[in-house]
Amino acid sequence: MRQKKTASILKKFLLFNLTTFSILGLFTIFYLKAIQPNLVKERAINHKNIINNTIDHFERLDVDYSDDGIRTFLLSTRFLFQSLDRVQFYDSDGQLIGDTNILDLDQSVFSRSDMIIEETIDGKPATNKFSSKKSNKESDYSIKEILKDYKKEPLTISEINKNDFLVKTLSEINLQGKSIGYILVSEQANDIVNAVKERKDFIIRTVFAVALVILIFSLFLNKYILEPVGLLVKYSDSIKNKSTENINIKKVFVRDDEIGKLTLSIDEMTKELQYRTNRAETFSNDLAHEIRNPLASLKSASELLDKTTEKNESEKLLKIINHDVERIERLITDYSQMLKDEASLSREKMSRIDLIEVIHNVVDDFKQDLTNQNKKIEIKIKEKISSKNGKYILGIENRLEQVIANLLDNSISFSQDNQKIEISVEETTKNLVMKVKDEGPGFSETSPQKIFKRFYSNRPKSFGKHSGLGLNIVKNIVELHKGTIAASNRLNTKGAQVEVLLPKFS
Repeated sequence: MRQKKTASILKKFLLFNLTTFSILGLFTIFYLKAIQPNLVKERAINHKNIINNTIDHFERLDVDYSDDGIRTFLLSTRFLFQSLDRVQFYDSDGQLIGDTNILDLDQSVFSRSDMIIEETIDGKPATNKFSSKKSNKESDYSIKEILKDYKKEPLTISEINKNDFLVKTLSEINLQGKSIGYILVSEQANDIVNAVKERKDFIIRTVFAVALVILIFSLFLNKYILEPVGLLVKYSDSIKNKSTENINIKKVFVRDDEIGKLTLSIDEMTKELQYRTNRAETFSNDLAHEIRNPLASLKSASELLDKTTEKNESEKLLKIINHDVERIERLITDYSQMLKDEASLSREKMSRIDLIEVIHNVVDDFKQDLTNQNKKIEIKIKEKISSKNGKYILGIENRLEQVIANLLDNSISFSQDNQKIEISVEETTKNLVMKVKDEGPGFSETSPQKIFKRFYSNRPKSFGKHSGLGLNIVKNIVELHKGTIAASNRLNTKGAQVEVLLPKFS
């Protein structure tokens, strides 16, 4: 089945932002559409308050609702309409009987011409009713058209006339429960248009600014985060698929941030896994090689045992079979234990360890074992520590015990009764030096370092009890503790020594 191709983080990030922008855009459109009606509604409320005040004045002053009465009222109550551009009064039939555009509220009424152009409720030009009958008809027609939509409640109309935005409110005039006419309040409200425009411009500028920030952040995200991560994915895929393509990730190492540290960690982890894989493969090959020899010997001895009739010969062959079986069993047991040890070493944590105390604990156990086996081999400990904290190292206690135990076990296997084994510990500036010396035959090899190789075969008579992996395990544990190990023959005396250097705890 073909694997579904997943979208990159950058695409998901852009898609998320596009979706967010779309949702915010819809809300913004609704918001912008609601701004103007809300501002018009606020202006209409102010108009209604003025209309209510005007009707109250009509009742209180007992105004005659006629041409002369309205003229006198407008001249005497100019303060009511100071915030408005125009106020018109109509009778119940829709005839214009008063208009602030006809009367000058600044007492210069006679300076104007009697022919004054007015604007009807629908924005069409019309002359004052006092100028001609034609204008009267046009005005009647306009107001009557508007009155068709009037539902006994104040009616608000907004329109644009000659680039000016006008808000008009039409209301019925009721005096003593009787409708006597209508009042139409008009106000120039260009500030509403400007306010809406300012909000639109601000939102547009904000959108462009946010889009620019997101674009810059996306480029940064892609360049400095996604591309390196993609390179790491490609690198890991090439390792998984055993590709021959050479992918260079070292250029990311120079970065001293999380990406650089992650790249370095992945590279080190990959090398460690490759090392362990190659090591396991080599171990398996070596184990197969080591088992093959005792198996061949076991097969030959079993075939001869089936054919021989002599008792002495049969006993000899049985000893060979027993020896080979012990050898195979020991090889498999130690190999299995070695794999477990290596796996556990990667999980265990290091802590501050007193090396002298560890040595004494291991030596005490070995002395008891030697006593139980009636072996007269003496083990001595010599310490040469000058500073108070010079005996401490950073390590894993049970693994250090394993190192000391394997070295002692190796020395004991080459030692005879009445011989001595010495463990000395000295302090240098940066290291603790532990030496294990015996009085055995020493190393016959020209290069004693060979003893640390897996399945090294130069062993004593009790070879079946040793797999050849002990010293190799010791070497691995020492190197895990950032130390070194070396083997050599003792100078001016018989025997061998193994020297271990471990960094001091600071």
